[in-house]
Amino acid sequence: MDLVIRGARVVDGTGGPSYTADVGVHEGRIAEIGRIRSGGRHTVDAHGLALAPGFVDMHAHSDLALLRDPDHSAKAAQGVTLEVLGQDGLSYAPVDDRTLAEVRAAITGWNGAGEDVEFGWRDVGGYLDRLDRTGIAVNAAYLVPQGTVRAYALGWGDRPATPAELDRMRTLVAEGLAQGAVGMSSGLTYTPGMYASGAELTELCRVVASYGGYYCPHHRSYGRGALGAYAEMLALAREAGCALHLAHATMNFAENEGRAGELLALLDEALAAGADISLDSYPYTPGCTTLVALLPGWANEGGPEAVLARLRDDGEAERIRYALEVTGADGCHGVPVDWATIEIAGTADPAHGAYVGTRPRDWEVARRLLLADRLGPTILQHVGHEENVRAIMRHRVHTGGSDGILQGAKPHPRAYGTFPHYLGHYVRELGVLSLEECVAHLAGRPAARLRLPDRGLVRAGYRADLVLFDPETVAAGSTYENPRVLPAGIPHVLIDGRFVMRDGRRTQVLAGRAVRRTPYGGR
Repeated sequence: MDLVIRGARVVDGTGGPSYTADVGVHEGRIAEIGRIRSGGRHTVDAHGLALAPGFVDMHAHSDLALLRDPDHSAKAAQGVTLEVLGQDGLSYAPVDDRTLAEVRAAITGWNGAGEDVEFGWRDVGGYLDRLDRTGIAVNAAYLVPQGTVRAYALGWGDRPATPAELDRMRTLVAEGLAQGAVGMSSGLTYTPGMYASGAELTELCRVVASYGGYYCPHHRSYGRGALGAYAEMLALAREAGCALHLAHATMNFAENEGRAGELLALLDEALAAGADISLDSYPYTPGCTTLVALLPGWANEGGPEAVLARLRDDGEAERIRYALEVTGADGCHGVPVDWATIEIAGTADPAHGAYVGTRPRDWEVARRLLLADRLGPTILQHVGHEENVRAIMRHRVHTGGSDGILQGAKPHPRAYGTFPHYLGHYVRELGVLSLEECVAHLAGRPAARLRLPDRGLVRAGYRADLVLFDPETVAAGSTYENPRVLPAGIPHVLIDGRFVMRDGRRTQVLAGRAVRRTPYGGR
């Protein structure tokens, strides 16, 4: 036996009662659970600690962070052993040279410009291979990003795809799934993904379904019209016969205060009819995105350079202001922007760091910053409701996802704190979930959604992706004022039986790998 963990409170990821046992690990897998009389080459005394399957971050924005930051303590220290990348319809594969340059510019606020990354890949398989060659801190799965696919096939224009372009998109999605992606994502308040019709999305979801993947939409509104936007995704998935995972599922803005029950009723009705649905959420009320994402879709048409040109034009800038402040832009979920709810979290250029932590008083301040920082600013958007957050996290198909953007001088604390915040605040302090239920939400259920046959549970024969934490002290260290503080109460994290965190400190082990669900070459 390589390792024996003695006397742990095993919270196995099923949601069933916890129990005390020793757990033996050999050659990267759980070899034995019970009373283990023999010793191992290494031993951990786990009395007073809970032993759980490694947590799965179902909504991560570490697409470049995993390549540039071997330490990656932001996630490893939380007990995260697997992240799902390629979110919100925009990432770095599949691309050609033109599309890669455009995407890099469009999502600088999420991942940085990537000057320190060598972009040697162009397809999904190449990106996953690159993760393996580099060696990464935690495991990673990937969703084919529909917005990137659309940009590749027909550019950043707001128009229907031609039959030939739709065929090209189908092929790109199929190739990505064949090369290892677990599904497809969309960002339907982001360009160019938002320009896709429901019929276009349905056709792409048919491809996803044929590979056994799932569709993960950031749907068209989390504000005005949110319930209709959720209903559109439910109908689309039903039509395509595709599994559906709703990204950062919540109900925001004043229009939706106290209305989480209406969303959950929609889900329950679809589940009762046999739909395959899951969702993720983060345990905080503010959202986080880029400042440019608030603009109306027409203002983002044509890609980043076209947006900058419109911002420089006083007439076009006034049209944008009117949409933002009076009618409500689709980028801001149909709700007129309240600048008091917008907090600058980071800038692409540190020269503009004085803006961080401030709230633009009006459109002209925001416009100047967008131009000066070339669309790079990230924001916190203080528009959520605590009762909605709690109601949604209780649902039986809920999973955890940080939606953590690691860029910026003052990122959202969810990037460093989502999983310990669930365990410390919502389990121990508030009792919204039991410990057993919460671990099922953070490990067992996400692994089932990803259809991973040997992860997500503490079970003999499963991979030894494990986290040991103290239920009495686990807590997020990150706050809105100091968001890059690591959590407390999580001393040990293992991937494939190797310590990536030991005694609360990051080791130099790079045990993570790309997790591919389908083999190269087809279904």
